[in-house]
Amino acid sequence: MNPAVVERSGAVVAGIAVAVVSFYSLYKDWKATGVENNVFKIMLFLLGLGAILAILAGLNVIGSAPPSKGA
Repeated sequence: MNPAVVERSGAVVAGIAVAVVSFYSLYKDWKATGVENNVFKIMLFLLGLGAILAILAGLNVIGSAPPSKGA
């Protein structure tokens, strides 16, 4: 099996797991108040956003470019 396929598959699986846990934690912590809790919510959102980007990169939706010509 091609190592790139294994790497992309791992990124998709791990991205789904991280996104689900991150957004579920954000959902459960949504009503909390205070500065520290608001910073925690922002961190959870950014973690979920990064996981979605990892999923999209693993599925070759973003980050793919045509091969460039020689220098």
